[in-house]
Amino acid sequence: MSCGKKFDSGNCVADILRDIADAQTDIIDNGCITSCERSIADLLGETAPTSENDTVPVILYCKGDCKPFQGFGVPEDDLWNAFGSFYFRVKSVDEDNCAVLELLRDPNDDDECPKSPADQDTSHLRATGVCMTVDLDCFCHVTCLPAINAFDRV
Repeated sequence: MSCGKKFDSGNCVADILRDIADAQTDIIDNGCITSCERSIADLLGETAPTSENDTVPVILYCKGDCKPFQGFGVPEDDLWNAFGSFYFRVKSVDEDNCAVLELLRDPNDDDECPKSPADQDTSHLRATGVCMTVDLDCFCHVTCLPAINAFDRV
């Protein structure tokens, strides 16, 4: 059983992230105020006349301990400034359930290593340009935030 609209890989997290990646590349209302389907619909402008949104931020939860996954990276122009994030933008998902995720951060958040998603500032999440590849078979849950403009295009 698939929980994505177009895919049925047998991996619910992978299917949802494929849907998000497709929607974000192309720039469903199900009655929920916040859900993955609602965030995708917001991104595509299906719930509002026009939208400047380009990203559905996601939080992934690891299998086993079911804790939120935190990714770490280093910006190309500041190799001494590693940072972590619990929030990601889906760049792509391949047929083997490998995904390229971009770390999202609020540029004004001084906490470079938040302890939980609740500790990380989400007021103005922005794309960082820092990406990682993950195996989606290692995750059991995905939480989608409402669609945002992560590239400051207005």
